[in-house]
Amino acid sequence: MHQDSLNDLLDLAKEAAVEAGQAILSVYDNGAFESYTKDDDSPVTSADYLANDIITKKLTEKTPHVPILSEENKHAALEDRQSWSRYWLIDPIDGTQEFIARSGDFAVNIALVEDNEPVIGVIFWPTGQTLYYATKGQGAFKQCPDEHKQISVRKLDDPDKGVVMIAISRRQSRDKIFKRLSGKRVYQTLPLGSCSLKSCFIAEGKADVFMRLGITGEWDTGASQCIVTEAGGKILAADFEPLTYNQTHSLNNPDFVVMGDQRVQWKDIVQYEKE
Repeated sequence: MHQDSLNDLLDLAKEAAVEAGQAILSVYDNGAFESYTKDDDSPVTSADYLANDIITKKLTEKTPHVPILSEENKHAALEDRQSWSRYWLIDPIDGTQEFIARSGDFAVNIALVEDNEPVIGVIFWPTGQTLYYATKGQGAFKQCPDEHKQISVRKLDDPDKGVVMIAISRRQSRDKIFKRLSGKRVYQTLPLGSCSLKSCFIAEGKADVFMRLGITGEWDTGASQCIVTEAGGKILAADFEPLTYNQTHSLNNPDFVVMGDQRVQWKDIVQYEKE
């Protein structure tokens, strides 16, 4: 694929994410939304569906031959999806619980996956009016009203010792996370809502590591994986195996870890055992 077309697709994803994010913000500000419970007991709102409609319509108009895989759409069977060499991967609102709880920690995620690898990642944080984005091989960037700059993970003064900043969920048990961390380091915590915002904070050097335990979908990590990788970090399954895209029936992720400074021996810090 020509680089020019990849840049065009990045611009399209950015436009779609911001347009959907501004619509979500209007609903968030006036509180006029309905909440529902999906079959898997996870929450969804009318704002999720609104954002999904905006994104899918815009992407379909501009790229009608590129399939779309969204959390809020009916998912094609694996047998059909396996023929996709390129597709859009969308989470209209990552952090629906945070949207409902009014913490402000929610985001729009759009990724372009090519040959089972995210090659474009766009994450828009509506309440922060902040856009994070990356294209494979071109670096990761942050754009907000006050700045537009390339971002990278934080380099620890000494990768073998010192304080490690953990981005940690507002909702998950801290005990479950801390019992999986080596006692050889000093840890500070940065509480945040959505998975993607935690990943973006690692990509821009505000945190060093994030462990996610529990069910997530591939749309929760696609955009983040591109951004974190281009910023110099990594997202891997918690057993340090690569995440996969469009290769399973369920589309569920395993537990995973987002890591910043790659000089750090993260396997010595994150001591994962599946429960």
